[in-house]
Amino acid sequence: MDESIKRTMQRLVRRIPNQLLKPTLDKWGRLTAAQKQSLDFTQPKWALTERLLALCEENEWTAKHIIELEMIYVIDNPNQGMWYAFQLMDPEDDAASVELAQFKEQFKSHLRELVKHVSVKIKKHTDEAVWIRIAWGDGFTRPNHLKPTYVVHHLQTPYVFVSSLTSKQKPLLSQALVLSTRYNVIKDANLSGRKLTAIRDLLMRQYQQVFPTKFPSPLTEKNETVSNPCIEKEQSGAAANRLQMACEAFGDGELPQLQSAVYKLETKFKDPTNKTMTEQEEPFKCVIKFASTNLLESLKQCATSGIASTPVTPLLSSIPLKGRNYFVITDNGPGPTTQMHTSQK
Repeated sequence: MDESIKRTMQRLVRRIPNQLLKPTLDKWGRLTAAQKQSLDFTQPKWALTERLLALCEENEWTAKHIIELEMIYVIDNPNQGMWYAFQLMDPEDDAASVELAQFKEQFKSHLRELVKHVSVKIKKHTDEAVWIRIAWGDGFTRPNHLKPTYVVHHLQTPYVFVSSLTSKQKPLLSQALVLSTRYNVIKDANLSGRKLTAIRDLLMRQYQQVFPTKFPSPLTEKNETVSNPCIEKEQSGAAANRLQMACEAFGDGELPQLQSAVYKLETKFKDPTNKTMTEQEEPFKCVIKFASTNLLESLKQCATSGIASTPVTPLLSSIPLKGRNYFVITDNGPGPTTQMHTSQK
């Protein structure tokens, strides 16, 4: 067995939790009924790994087969690393007509023109997302299957989600993407998170939004509790108004589980009591990070309960409005981060 295949298989089996290993192998479909019965999933992971390596040799599995198994696990369990969103810009006239077969052929062709040794596997998921696995090499080394890049793209949309991409690989992937999708520019969407579905739903507006109306009717508060009728009558108007504004800012129902938002401040220090800092010509720089298991829901609850003032400040409401969770704040207001441009040749 090739040593790189063995290491890839070992690392993959260690990565898959015990409770998910059997259903993942079943979905893979490469084991015979007898081979499945020979696996004891109550054994320690190392023993199970050795048995699978023996089956790997017995069945003469290649890197292609191991990649299939890895992609099944990653697609079914995408929240394993950090995902970064990008947006394709400036489409050509035929961008909306690009089909899967055409995209696969051109993406592989363009990337292999840029990188001599690269392994590309493309698979369409049931939700119409195109999943791309890239193992990078260079002019002298073979593709490294231990550190692949994953790319998710919904055809006919301008959004791309990427995990495990280095700064050296970024321009190569960018050029291959714009050429194969018929766009001219790709830029950083300033949105990232560990939950792929969360940043996808936020960027593609796939959650229940609440829009302001001229004569808004107060939304019904959830989990209502019995309280003093006099107090309830006095406070119900203000509470309903806070709930309405919170839902308009962040959405209603189940919100995308975004886990953080970062604000990079590059502003002048303003404090008349501190002349030393105020008179400095250089901007005052710092980074503020909000973190939660579900940041949008936390911010919404703060506004609804009255902990945070309403209407919600644009600095926070811009997260769902603009589909971003990274902002640069200057004296002129929120500014974009550096964009990544790739021109078509």
